[in-house]
Amino acid sequence: MKFLARSLGLLLIAAGFVGLVIDGTRSIVNNAVSFAPLGRVAGTLFPNSLSGLEGSIAQRGYPWLWDPIATSLLQMPASVTGFLLGALLLWLGQKPLEPIGYLAGR
Repeated sequence: MKFLARSLGLLLIAAGFVGLVIDGTRSIVNNAVSFAPLGRVAGTLFPNSLSGLEGSIAQRGYPWLWDPIATSLLQMPASVTGFLLGALLLWLGQKPLEPIGYLAGR
């Protein structure tokens, strides 16, 4: 399980770096700082998922969860989100540290 977490973490960090390069190129061309929000990237990758997610949250009786919380999360830059999730997964999947020295209590 730790291997899977480390692998997914490295992929997310690589994707975050690629997204940062694309955002930087777009910012240079437009002469203004612009980041691709997570909602737009998710809408491009999964076209019908966001509307289905919004509908399922509203039908279950949690409209307060969609409006202030989920919409704020979907407006975060995708590259920064990839970096943060990747770093979290790498931290969770790290190998335990080897003890230094030896035990002298025999």
